Amino acid sequence: MTSMDLISKNKSKIKVAMSVCARCGMCAESCFLYVANNKAPEYMPSYKMINSIGYILKKKGKLTKQEKEKIKEIVWDRCVLCTRCYCAFGIDIPWLISLARGFLREQNCFKTFDG
Repeated sequence: MTSMDLISKNKSKIKVAMSVCARCGMCAESCFLYVANNKAPEYMPSYKMINSIGYILKKKGKLTKQEKEKIKEIVWDRCVLCTRCYCAFGIDIPWLISLARGFLREQNCFKTFDG
C-alpha cells in the first residue's frame, strides 16, 4: 500500500481532523520547538498539521517540487515527532505528520542527515 493509498484510506479521518481543529493554539505550548523558537506560529503543531497533510489532501497528492520541499521543511525541520503535542479536541497530530512524512518519502523527498 502506497502512502497516497493510506492517505486516501484515511481521508475521512484527515478531513475530520482538519475541520475539528479550531486553530485555538492550545497545542502550541506542548511543542518544545514552538517554545524554543520564540513561539513562531509556523512551529505550532496545528500549523504543521494543516500545512502538511492537510495541504497534501487538498491537492490530492499532486504537488510541485517546490510544494514538496516546503512540506519537507515543515515535517522534518519543524517537527521531531516527539508525540508531546496535545490537542484538546483529540486530534492525533503526530500520526497526521507521520502520514505526510510517508507521502514525501515515497516521492523521494526526505531529510537526510549527513555526518
